[in-house]
Amino acid sequence: MTMPDDEISVRGRRRSGNTSRATFSGREARGPIIDQEGHEIRPETLEQGFREFGFEFSRDGSFANPFGNLTREQRLARLEALAKLLDIAFVLPGTNIRYGIDGLIGLIPVVGDIITTAISLWLVREARALGAPWYLTARMLGNVAVDGVVGMVPFAGDAFDVMFRANMRNVRLLRRWLDKQGR
Repeated sequence: MTMPDDEISVRGRRRSGNTSRATFSGREARGPIIDQEGHEIRPETLEQGFREFGFEFSRDGSFANPFGNLTREQRLARLEALAKLLDIAFVLPGTNIRYGIDGLIGLIPVVGDIITTAISLWLVREARALGAPWYLTARMLGNVAVDGVVGMVPFAGDAFDVMFRANMRNVRLLRRWLDKQGR
């Protein structure tokens, strides 16, 4: 089934004049950009709207990474903030026990542990993007694996999640390595 070019709703990759071109299954489509209500969106308006939210378009028209311009320290601060949110953001009332959303999301059987493990793996990926060597990322992956596997055990795994704090361990490992590199 083919659609006329004026009915194709695309987020433009390249533009020429008032039309945009995008590739679908190896076929290039040309036509205006259409919103959900069927109204035409001018490419200039689309680009301006994304710039207001911090998104920029690169020269070839592809979407740029909104986090690509962060310095090394800013990226590390972002990782530390996320690790704190995951592992030690809250205090159990009446005690000195700290826990994070990792422990809360982990209460959802299986799915919660998969979600928190995926977030932890993203932290490891970011560490690798910061230049962490293979031995450090292997150790970080080990921490994530232990946290993920033991966390799957009902209740006892959730208590382990609260005490083990794999994300804080990983950020601490990364920070120590980066501090050694600075000397």
